Amino acid sequence: MKKHSVLAWSMVVALGGFLFGFDTAVISGAEKSIQQFWQLSAFSHGLTISIALIGTVVGSLVGSRPSDYFGRKNTLYFVAAAYLLSSLGTAMADNWYVFLVFRFLGGLGVGISSVTAPIYISEVSPAHRRGRLVGLFQFNVVLGILISYLSNYLLSQGGEASWRWMLGVQAFPSFIFMVLIYFIPESPRWLILKRGAIEKALEILRIINPLNCEQELASIQKSGLAMQDDKTADGLFSGKYNKPVMLAVLFAFFNQVSGINAIIYYAPRIFEMAGLGAHSSLLSTVGIGMVNFIFTLLAINIIDKVGRRTLMVIGSVGLILSLGLVAFAFLAETPGGFQIPLYVMLFIAFFAFSQGAVIWVFISEIFPNQVRAKGQTLGSSTHWVMAAVIAFCFPYLAESFGGANIFFFFCAMMILQLIFVWKMMPETKGQSLEQIESGIVMH
Repeated sequence: MKKHSVLAWSMVVALGGFLFGFDTAVISGAEKSIQQFWQLSAFSHGLTISIALIGTVVGSLVGSRPSDYFGRKNTLYFVAAAYLLSSLGTAMADNWYVFLVFRFLGGLGVGISSVTAPIYISEVSPAHRRGRLVGLFQFNVVLGILISYLSNYLLSQGGEASWRWMLGVQAFPSFIFMVLIYFIPESPRWLILKRGAIEKALEILRIINPLNCEQELASIQKSGLAMQDDKTADGLFSGKYNKPVMLAVLFAFFNQVSGINAIIYYAPRIFEMAGLGAHSSLLSTVGIGMVNFIFTLLAINIIDKVGRRTLMVIGSVGLILSLGLVAFAFLAETPGGFQIPLYVMLFIAFFAFSQGAVIWVFISEIFPNQVRAKGQTLGSSTHWVMAAVIAFCFPYLAESFGGANIFFFFCAMMILQLIFVWKMMPETKGQSLEQIESGIVMH
C-alpha cells in the first residue's frame, strides 16, 4: 500500500506534465482559425503562437522562488490554477489582447511546472524507483501532446467556434489536477530544510522508505547542517556547485541542439521540403507522435535498470546516425520518397529513448537539497530559451541554408553530446539524492 502511495503521489504531480504537453501542442489545431478570426498580420500571428513559449521561459526562470518559499505542493496549486484560467480565458476571450494574456498565463504554468513537478517527484521517490517515477512526468508530457492532437481532430468539425472548444477543453483535466493536489503530502526534504518540520517529514519518510526512514532523515539533516555551515551554500554560482551547474546547462543545451523542437514544431514543413504532399505530411506527423509515445514508455520502464548514462550513450549514437541519414537524404534530393519521414521517426525513437526520458530525471537529481529548485530552474530555463531560439530561427535557416546543412549541424552537435556523455556525465541510478550530492559536489 505504501509503495502504491508514492506511485499515486507521483502520478498526481505528473498530471502537471500532461497539461504541460496538452497546453504546448493544442494551439497547433487552432492557430489558423485564430488568425482568421482576428485578421492577424504575420507578426501578430507569430506573437500569438509564441506568447505561451515566452511565458514558459519566464515561468522556468522564476520557478524556484515559489517552490522554495511556499513549498512544492502550494506551487503546484498555482500551476493548476494557471492552466485552468488559461484554458477558460483563451476559450472565452472577446479580444486579441485578452487572448494573449491568458495564453501567456498558460505558458507561465508550463515553465513553473517544468521546475516544480520533477523536483517534487525526485524528493518523494525511493532511490531505486526515482528514474521511473520522475520519468512519469516526461511520459505525461508526450501523452498530453498526443491527446491534444486527438482532441483537436475530434473538435475540428465544430464550426467556426471549434477553436474555442479546442482550447477550453483543457479546463477539465486542469480542475481534476487542482483537486488531486489536495491529497498529496508536501516534500519531506522541503519540510526539513526550509521549515524544520521534522516530525511531519518523518511521517512522510515512513511511507516512502519504511525500513530506513530514520537513516534517511539523518542524511537529509546532515546535508542541511553542511549547507548552514557553508555561508556560500545558497549561492548557485558561488563556485561550490560548478560541476552540477555545468552538467545541467550542457545537458539542456544538447537537448535542444539535437533539433527536436524544430522537428516537433515544423514536421509538416520538413516533410514538404522533402517532397511529400500536405496530406502525407500530416499523416507522418501523427506517426511521430506515436513513436515518441512508445519509446518514452520503453525508456522510463528501464531507466532504473540500465541507468541514465547508458540510455544517453545508446541515444547519442542513434541520433548521430539518424540525423546523418536525414542530411544525406536531403543532399541526394530524391523528392517524394519515404526515406526522410522514416529517418525522422528513427530520430524521434532515439531521442525519446534517451534525452527525452532522461533530462528531467537527471537535472532533478544532480543538485544538493538546498539549491535543487534553483538548479532545476537553471536547467529548465536553459532548455526553454534554447527551444525558443531554435523554433524562431529554424524556418529562416532552413530557407537560407537548405535541409542538408541544418541536419548536418544537428548531427555535429550530437557528436559533441556523445563526447560529453562519455567523458563528463556521471551515473546516478540507485543512489539517494544525498549520495549523489556527495559524489558530484563534494568531489
